[in-house]
Amino acid sequence: MKNTLDEIVRQYREKEGNVIFLLQETQEALGYIPEEAIYYFAEELAIPPSRFYGVVTFYSQFHLKPRGKNIVSVCCGTACHVKGGSKIADRVQKDLDVAVDGETTKDGLFTFEVVRCIGACSIAPVVLINNKAFAEMTADETSKIIKKMKKEESDAATN
Repeated sequence: MKNTLDEIVRQYREKEGNVIFLLQETQEALGYIPEEAIYYFAEELAIPPSRFYGVVTFYSQFHLKPRGKNIVSVCCGTACHVKGGSKIADRVQKDLDVAVDGETTKDGLFTFEVVRCIGACSIAPVVLINNKAFAEMTADETSKIIKKMKKEESDAATN
């Protein structure tokens, strides 16, 4: 990880970058923003760690924990909620055996998250799986997709 972070710092200095650039590059390279990276950047660049944490926690694009290979996002904005988004979210949480929104399964294959609105109200409720939108979903339909993905992952692991 240190070599990766060294390269990001080098690019930051060459391009006169900003904190967001550092965090984007780190997340691109590592899949998330490790706490060690924040403290490394703070020391290398004489920037308080609180500045990095402020940016990471403000923008939803950044993640402080490793994320799964597959991201399952359930919209629970107003239109989706009214049409059953919360029921879908509850079912996904149960199917993936995760305790809370934003949690990754123990095997690292899935991260579950609730999103507030994806701007697709006319096709509510919407589930995003790896950024692919599934329209007018139900808890049962979503569960079938997740079970199929789990089976595919299992089959791929045994081959």
